[in-house]
Amino acid sequence: MKRRTFLIGGLVVGAAGAGLLVGVGRIVADRVGGRDALAPRGNAVGLNGWVRIDQDGMISVVLSPVEMGQGVSTALPMLVAEELDVPLSMVRSERAGWEHRYGNRAVFGATWWFHPDEEQGWLARQLIDMGQTNGALLGVQITGGSSSVRDSYDTLRLAGASARALLIGAAAARWSVPLQECSTAGGAVVHTSGKSLGYGALALDAARISVSGEVTPKSAQQRTLVGTGAPRRDIPDKVTGAAIYCADVRLPGMLFAAVRGCPVPGGTLAGFDAAAAKAMPGVVQVLAYEGAAGCAPGVGAIAKNSWQAQLAVSACKIQWNEGAAAAFSSEQLLAGMRVTLEGEHSGFVFHERGRGASALDGAARVVQADYAAPWLAHATMEPMNCTAQWTPATGQSAPRLKLWVPTQAPSFALETAARVSGLPRDQIDLQVTQLGGGFGRRLETDYLVPAIALARAAQPTPVHAQWSREEDMTHDFYRPAAVCRLKAGLDVKGRPVAWLTHSVSDAVTPQFLARNFPLMGALAGPLPDRTQAEGLWDQPYEIPNRRCAHVKYETPVPIGNWRSVGHSHMAFFTESFLDELAHAAGADPLAYRQALLAAHPRHRAVLELAAQKAGWGQGAVEGHALGIALHESFDTIVAQVAEVSIEGGRPRLHRVVCALDCGTVINPDIVAQQVEGSVIFALSACWYGEITFRQGRAEQTSFPSYEMVRMREAPRIETWIVPSDAAPTGVGEPAVPPLAPAVANALFALTGKRLRSLPLRLS
Repeated sequence: MKRRTFLIGGLVVGAAGAGLLVGVGRIVADRVGGRDALAPRGNAVGLNGWVRIDQDGMISVVLSPVEMGQGVSTALPMLVAEELDVPLSMVRSERAGWEHRYGNRAVFGATWWFHPDEEQGWLARQLIDMGQTNGALLGVQITGGSSSVRDSYDTLRLAGASARALLIGAAAARWSVPLQECSTAGGAVVHTSGKSLGYGALALDAARISVSGEVTPKSAQQRTLVGTGAPRRDIPDKVTGAAIYCADVRLPGMLFAAVRGCPVPGGTLAGFDAAAAKAMPGVVQVLAYEGAAGCAPGVGAIAKNSWQAQLAVSACKIQWNEGAAAAFSSEQLLAGMRVTLEGEHSGFVFHERGRGASALDGAARVVQADYAAPWLAHATMEPMNCTAQWTPATGQSAPRLKLWVPTQAPSFALETAARVSGLPRDQIDLQVTQLGGGFGRRLETDYLVPAIALARAAQPTPVHAQWSREEDMTHDFYRPAAVCRLKAGLDVKGRPVAWLTHSVSDAVTPQFLARNFPLMGALAGPLPDRTQAEGLWDQPYEIPNRRCAHVKYETPVPIGNWRSVGHSHMAFFTESFLDELAHAAGADPLAYRQALLAAHPRHRAVLELAAQKAGWGQGAVEGHALGIALHESFDTIVAQVAEVSIEGGRPRLHRVVCALDCGTVINPDIVAQQVEGSVIFALSACWYGEITFRQGRAEQTSFPSYEMVRMREAPRIETWIVPSDAAPTGVGEPAVPPLAPAVANALFALTGKRLRSLPLRLS
């Protein structure tokens, strides 16, 4: 533990005495945990807070991040298997408990708005460390921000190495030999004489001893498993149907529920007539529920099967008090944002360098363009749903609530369940199921609210509350719309000497925290939200004079974290405009970027690898064109080259070549899978994605009106990884942002038409 981390931790919580400071320091430092950190389970004993070993030699690793298709249930056990010298088949995983050590520290360290070039400065390091310390103190389990491997990497390596040291110590003690004569291989400790003992036979002894000296994980040169394409552990069950998503949960006697929430943000329930619904076959109850955690108040129907429940709630005659937001439209909101954009010197300045805006005065030429991006839905494959069961109080026990939840944020889900149910946390059992898509939508906890209320009415019978696709899409927490004005001053050779951006959008983080973590929401409220403008001020291009400002424009639209958050649209603004500058300078877009990356060799290497593999400069197929984009997000550098054509009057994406530097790679196959998923996800937004509002309501209700990319539209996707020995960075989101600008730049090269609004439409 660094001394400054200890001191900042004390300051953050306002520590006034040595006892509290020591307590804070212990929480921050005690990530791996001692031998008593995991209670025995069956024949398995814990060697620290993350690793158990069974008497049959099987190893269990505790996972704090949630598996939602990003591969953490494979990648993270690989780290422990590597340190313990066992095949991955000998390692299984279990869900983390609620101890502070399982909280995500990395995501809290990424809340400041330092330019990446400045993150090693003294103040930046203090504040980033402070954020991670806050994460340790809060112990919040959350899977987001492409932080799972970043947060777990050092911890699980050290946990595995510590377990290895204990096993070697136990074997050396039993044989009465020096530690140096023992090593590990294939799930056993081996002596230089050739004798060996399996981990299962040593586990109990290992749990009783302690080992002095420093424990050191393997070096990169010593690894044999990490860096290989080990098969995904979650795939077989998903292919065979054995994987249990929340929508698959079936309990004895379970009832099913459907819900209808107020369709206008901020509206309330005025009343409802359920007579027709109650007369329908299979209907058990129809009742109202209150709103909380961002969930709109509404009406729920409980029935013997899900279809009966959906028919019943549809038959209810519901009256809403639509409130002040009933009149808004997306056109009005966007018009207001564009008016705000005209106040170019307002807003919070996230980054300023050199002479800022005044540098435009000496430029040989000024280039300006306005860009826009719409609201977007998450459209997860599995709509929102939750199963809840109340157990009433008896003479011997207090009431309990059990929940089956497909959540990215177990800590937030538990917090919401406690607020809504009125029960203390230790009377709530929360089981995380498989997630049928997250993308940030399942960081929210609104879908727990009606399930808890309806199950309370039906107790002790479990109730599965399943949202329809229409309910899900019209009650989303959308990616915010944004507008941006970009200006650049060019010298006589066309090189940029000044870069100014002025953007306008609503802020995600204050809304998100207010819904899900009110204590943090109150603390974070006065602070600027970096997600508003990330992707504009934090890119590597070496332009001597910069100013990047953002205005928060509050709207009645509920907004949330959408895969890659602000980068998802700000990259489109930045990389499209940079392409405009290259065109204005009469320069090749690749060469123009290369010239701005002289002091950023990692970025330049990624850019050049993508260009090389795509055949940049070698001449495109007739009727095709290439576009390029480079973007850094979640500490990962990604470059993409898109190859497009026009077929039947519509643009067609044929190929995407993606190069990335994501630091140390645990499993390259998983990296490629995440790139492929990110490209397809981003392409749906690029071609089709748009939520519009009329009379306070979302107009798109399901896939016929909110289209997604079909298989026939999917391009060929190539992934090229730049080797790196740096710490691992994120891969779940960083391949999303560059796709839209790469495609837009290719379309400009093909048609001469510059598209400055998403989704991309030629007419």
